[in-house]
Amino acid sequence: MTNVTSTAAAASDTLREIKPPVAIINVWLWVAIGALLLALAAVAIGLILFLVLRKKPVVQPPPIPAHVRAKQKLKEALELISQPKPFCIAVSDTLRFYLEERFRFHAPERTTEEFLYELQATNRLLPDQKESLGEFLKRCDLVKFAQYEPREPELLGLHESAVRLVEETEPGPVIPEIKNPQTESNDREAIGNRQSAIGNRK
Repeated sequence: MTNVTSTAAAASDTLREIKPPVAIINVWLWVAIGALLLALAAVAIGLILFLVLRKKPVVQPPPIPAHVRAKQKLKEALELISQPKPFCIAVSDTLRFYLEERFRFHAPERTTEEFLYELQATNRLLPDQKESLGEFLKRCDLVKFAQYEPREPELLGLHESAVRLVEETEPGPVIPEIKNPQTESNDREAIGNRQSAIGNRK
């Protein structure tokens, strides 16, 4: 019994192994890292916004009016004057697209007969313009579909007819209203008189 007790006492007096150090999480280090990351993100966002807002908006050029583009294409079509069929296709297509954009006619995708039928029901063209346009389209169809090959003077006549129709139907210039100084003075006097009359009634 004594031996057992002395053995237990000796075992309790024996030194235990030293445990390795326990790593303690440094909370403030992680807080500092998080704050730094947030600061960098804020700087990046601010820089992006600054560059975006600083960038000047791109000013789009005003659209070219339909009659200006039509005249330019008709001028370019003159280069095909020695080839009747391509010339007539270019001239008639230019006029059809112009009329569609100018008057909302469904000209390009319709046959000449369909287009002329619609043309008779509209008042957007004068009677002589309708007649001239109908004659123009029929003469172009002869060249495009009936193998008719007119000479250059006749082709120039078609071209002149197309240019004339564009010029007759293009929008007129907008003239700003100019007031007469005497009229403006009379207007101001009339307004003053009305205000005086209202004040007297009160």
